[in-house]
Amino acid sequence: MRASEKAYTTLRSDIVDWRLPPGTVLAEVELSARLGVSRTPVREALARLSAEGLAEPQSGRGTVVSGISLDHVDELFELRSALECRAAELAANKRDPEVFLELHRQLGDAGRLITDADPARHDYYRLAGELDTAIDTAAGNHYLAQALKGLRVHLVRVRRLSKDNPARLRDAAREHADIALAIANGNAVVASAATTVHLDNSLRRLLAGRAAP
Repeated sequence: MRASEKAYTTLRSDIVDWRLPPGTVLAEVELSARLGVSRTPVREALARLSAEGLAEPQSGRGTVVSGISLDHVDELFELRSALECRAAELAANKRDPEVFLELHRQLGDAGRLITDADPARHDYYRLAGELDTAIDTAAGNHYLAQALKGLRVHLVRVRRLSKDNPARLRDAAREHADIALAIANGNAVVASAATTVHLDNSLRRLLAGRAAP
């Protein structure tokens, strides 16, 4: 892996997972020492992160991790709906049924993954990520997949601002299972509708979290 790619991958992961929270100064010298690379790869990585909206220049401080809030979450979901519904339709037309039947089975049993023993819900979110990947692969549209990849980064960061509600996550798992089954059955209309239902419920939950004291 190239030094700039290594720096970018590490910093991107740290930002998305909030190991580097919003407002953190991304100083080239310190990052170079921490990552074990020269300043040039770090500079290239910061340029890529800035292009993705994960970092931004701030007067007097250099480059910092960009801020994020729930104020514009509805705009994110408008774009998400357009992209994910279309991806689900394409996946339903091109899918490997066995892949999505297995995801349907696992998601239907996902309630057991949402426990207090895993407060970050890593196992559940990993499974949801597997569904995203399967849909992207089945859809077979490189540009659509790239657009969704960039969008999901910001959605993961937004999710950290809201409280994970176990009951809502269990509902979300069932919604994901419905999407997987519709795709497995090759029903593009139902796959898109199931995706719409899931996104609408997810947005309502996020907005409710924003309104809560």
